[in-house]
Amino acid sequence: MKKLLILFLVVSATTFGQKKLDKLLNKWNKRNVPYMSVETLALPKTDAILLDAREQKEFEVSHLKNAICVGYDKFKLKETIAKLPEDKNAKIVVYCSLGIRSETVAHKLIQAGYTNVYNLYGGIFEWKNADFQVVDTLGNTTEKVHTFSKDWGKWLKKGKKVY
Repeated sequence: MKKLLILFLVVSATTFGQKKLDKLLNKWNKRNVPYMSVETLALPKTDAILLDAREQKEFEVSHLKNAICVGYDKFKLKETIAKLPEDKNAKIVVYCSLGIRSETVAHKLIQAGYTNVYNLYGGIFEWKNADFQVVDTLGNTTEKVHTFSKDWGKWLKKGKKVY
């Protein structure tokens, strides 16, 4: 019975946290890009091009392995397209801290004709909160994650916050 109660509390906390994240994303996003969960992206069979829509200083602290930094404030569509395969059906997953900036970048790719583009639900924060690895600029795993600001940093529950 005790194990069942603990499981219920864990699931309830996760669901509550997800509902709060849903509310935040609904406030900021237009939902014009489909989401991909961190669990789906982490599956071995999920082969995708990863684009990091955070700024270079955030990317340098940590990022998802093999991600390409495309930024947000100075995002350049033509430069990003030059880094992508010619196949506009290639699976592309764009992420940022939580999934707000990445939606804008992903939508620009969709408008440019890419047909298999996703926004990573919860971004790098959700990725790290789910105990998946992030790497530094040398490719070494790290616990550090740039949180953009102290206000946004409250969404990162695991790892070491860097502001």
